[in-house]
Amino acid sequence: MTLADPSRLPLTRGETPAQKTAQAGQRIRDPRLDFFRGIVMFIILIAHTPGNWLTLWIPARFGFSDATEVFVFCSGMASAIAFGAVFRDQGLLMGAARVAFRCWQVYWAHIALFFAIAGTMVFLNSTELFQRDYVGQLNLYPFFNRPEENLLGLLTLTYVPNYFDILPMYLVVLAMMPLVVACHRAHPALAAALIVGVWLGAQIDVLALPAEPWSERHWFFNPFGWQLVFFTGFAFMAGWIPPPPRHKLLVIVAGVIVLVIIPLAYFRITRQLPEVREWRKEYNVLINKSDFGVLRYVHFLALAYLCWIAVGEAGRRILPPQTGGLLAEGWRRILAVIMKVGQQSLAVFITSMFTARLLGVALDTLGRNSLFNQIIVNLAGFTVLIGVAYGVGWFKSQPWRKKAVR
Repeated sequence: MTLADPSRLPLTRGETPAQKTAQAGQRIRDPRLDFFRGIVMFIILIAHTPGNWLTLWIPARFGFSDATEVFVFCSGMASAIAFGAVFRDQGLLMGAARVAFRCWQVYWAHIALFFAIAGTMVFLNSTELFQRDYVGQLNLYPFFNRPEENLLGLLTLTYVPNYFDILPMYLVVLAMMPLVVACHRAHPALAAALIVGVWLGAQIDVLALPAEPWSERHWFFNPFGWQLVFFTGFAFMAGWIPPPPRHKLLVIVAGVIVLVIIPLAYFRITRQLPEVREWRKEYNVLINKSDFGVLRYVHFLALAYLCWIAVGEAGRRILPPQTGGLLAEGWRRILAVIMKVGQQSLAVFITSMFTARLLGVALDTLGRNSLFNQIIVNLAGFTVLIGVAYGVGWFKSQPWRKKAVR
C-alpha cells in the first residue's frame, strides 16, 4: 500500500510521484482517509440505532456539522482517487462512463437496502411479538398503501422516504462529477462557480428534488447543497486547491469556532436558554441540515482543520511505531480494524443502516435503561460491521484467482 498526500494527486496538468505510482499499478491510499471513514461508519451505526444512549456523545450533539459531513467529504476525496486517473489518462468520456458504473452500483444498493429493511419491518410486525409498530416507525405505510404508484416512485427516485435519503443524495452528487471535471479543465474558476452556484440555488430553494408525489416535501439531504462539501474533499485530493498551511493562528481560529458553536448546538444548553432557541429558529437557514447551511460548512472546515493538524503530516501521529510494546501492538490492531472498515465504506454503510434497525429492536426487547444492555447491543453492531468489512475485503481480493500452495 502506498501512502500519498492529498496535495499530490492532481487530475489534470502535470505529473507527480504519486501519479507515477498510480500509473505503475499500485493502489494509493491515505491512512487519514481510511481512518476517518472507519470512525464515521461506527458513528453512523450509533446515530441510526433508535434510543441508543451513545447518541448523546456523537459529534452532532456538540456542533452544527456531524458525521454526515465527514462521510460526504471523505467520499469526495475517495472519488478523486478512484476516478481521477481515469479522467486524466482516458479522457472525459471514459471518466464519465466509470462514474456511471459507480452510480449504477449505488442505485441498486439503495433499492436493495429499501426492500431489505421494509421487508424485515413487515416480518417483525407479522410476528406479533413486539409492541412497537416497526413499519410505522419508519413511516412506510404510504408505500404499502399505494404500492403500484410508490414502487414506480422508488425506482425513479421521486419517492425517497426519510432514512433512505443518503444514498440518493450521493448518487446525484456523483453524477455531477463529469460536469465539474469538464468545467475545471476549461478553467478552475468555472468549476468553482458551478459548485458555489448550485449550492446557492439550494439555499434559496430553487434547486431541490421531490421526496414523495403526494406532498411538497423534498429530499431531506438536498444533493445540490451537499455537493459543496463533497467537491471540497474532491478538490483537496485532486490537487485543485492546496492544503491549508499549518499555522498556530489558524489552529486558534478553528478552535475558537468549534468552542463558540458548542453552546449554540448542545441540546442541554439550548433547551435551557430561550435566547439560543430563538436564534436557531431565526437563523435556521444558516445551520439547516437539508440544504447544508453555511455555518455547517464553516464548523466542518474548522473541525476538519483541527483533525488534520492533530493527525500530523501523512497521518504519522495515528500510525503506530514500527517497534514498541503491548500498547503499540494493541493500537496497531485497532487501527487495522478501523481502516478496514473505512476501506469498505459502501458495503459497511448499507450494513449499518440495516443493522441499526435490528439493534433498535434488540433495545426494545432488552430495555434501554441498562448500561450493560446498551454496551452489549452496540458491541454486537460494531462486530457486524467489522465482519462485513473483512468479508467484503476478502471477496474483493479474489482469492480464487490465487494459485494454491502445495
